[in-house]
Amino acid sequence: MSIIYQTIPSPAFVLEEALLRKNLELIAGVQRDAGVEIILALKGFSMWSVFPFVKKYLSGATASSLNEARLIFEEMGCKAHTYCVAYLPDEFEEIMRYSSHLVFNSVAQYERFRSAVSVHNTNSTDAPIACGIRCNPEYSEVETELYNPAAPGSRLGEVETAFKDGLPDGIEGLHFHTLCESTSYDLEKTLAAFEQRFGHLLPKVKWVNMGGGHLMTKQGYDTAHLVRILKKFKKKWGVAVILEPGSAIAWETGVLVSTVLDIHESRGIKTAITDISFTGHMPDTLEMPYRPRITGTSDPVPGKPTYRIGGVSCLAGDYMQEYLFDKELQVGDRLIFEDMMHYTMVKTTTFNGVRHPDICILRENGELEVVKRFGYEDYRDRLS
Repeated sequence: MSIIYQTIPSPAFVLEEALLRKNLELIAGVQRDAGVEIILALKGFSMWSVFPFVKKYLSGATASSLNEARLIFEEMGCKAHTYCVAYLPDEFEEIMRYSSHLVFNSVAQYERFRSAVSVHNTNSTDAPIACGIRCNPEYSEVETELYNPAAPGSRLGEVETAFKDGLPDGIEGLHFHTLCESTSYDLEKTLAAFEQRFGHLLPKVKWVNMGGGHLMTKQGYDTAHLVRILKKFKKKWGVAVILEPGSAIAWETGVLVSTVLDIHESRGIKTAITDISFTGHMPDTLEMPYRPRITGTSDPVPGKPTYRIGGVSCLAGDYMQEYLFDKELQVGDRLIFEDMMHYTMVKTTTFNGVRHPDICILRENGELEVVKRFGYEDYRDRLS
């Protein structure tokens, strides 16, 4: 274990700047070679202290709410590509101020706000907002239904029958998102379904947003194949292409550091109680579900030191099944949960008032910067 993880505060999320740069350089290369725009999805990574760094490599960011759009505008210094499942009428004027693109989840939503966008574009001195509609190609390789936007009856996007009369006036783009930490070959199959259902609309639009789930920074991802299919699609349809990966930006760029507080044993099962909470700090591990990697551990083997890892909240299911360790754990030992930067910090809660991990950056020069430390006021101000 790196000495730095033994000396920093616990619990803490730690982003490694050098690893983030490596990802961003790869993504910027795909963006350049394919001639597309790749933008940051805040729903996957919204650590705004590094937004100026991210902006050097990407073409902007995408928002799913007013708060995300405002954060992009204020901390990244650009307008957002905004998509909301449903826009709130009392927020719409403000969200237009922060957005360069607005994607609507349905034709009905677009028609409801169409006149407001027209008035805004007429009165604004900035570039007009470009409007699009989300499509559902009814095809996805995602097996977990919780994360499958193309599951039967999905509320996300319009199926092809919604466009039997063509595109509404004023629509410039189409958007789809049915991938989740997927490969370029999954995208290729998805594009075939998208073209089959919506190809008749493509000559009438200026851009296509292919959403997120493009895990191009994962080892073994075929980026050359991704570039080829993106260039082929652009050439075939004469449109601009936008991608908005969430996980790929911060994939394998940082960890969650925790400390063993107690060893609890019940009927032969040992649980290492830590200062983190799976439901509070890593809820995606219970939602997906998936078993996070812990540095220096492996799957259980009979006769070897084996422990469940318990969270510090009162939720009965706040634990992970057994891990094998090289030696018996002791109170005070550090546990390092790997790959905790994407879809982790964005989902944290203050359930039980459990202490929230610090947010840190391990700079490329080796210095550790604590960029955020949470206290009582953060917990108190979540509610009233």
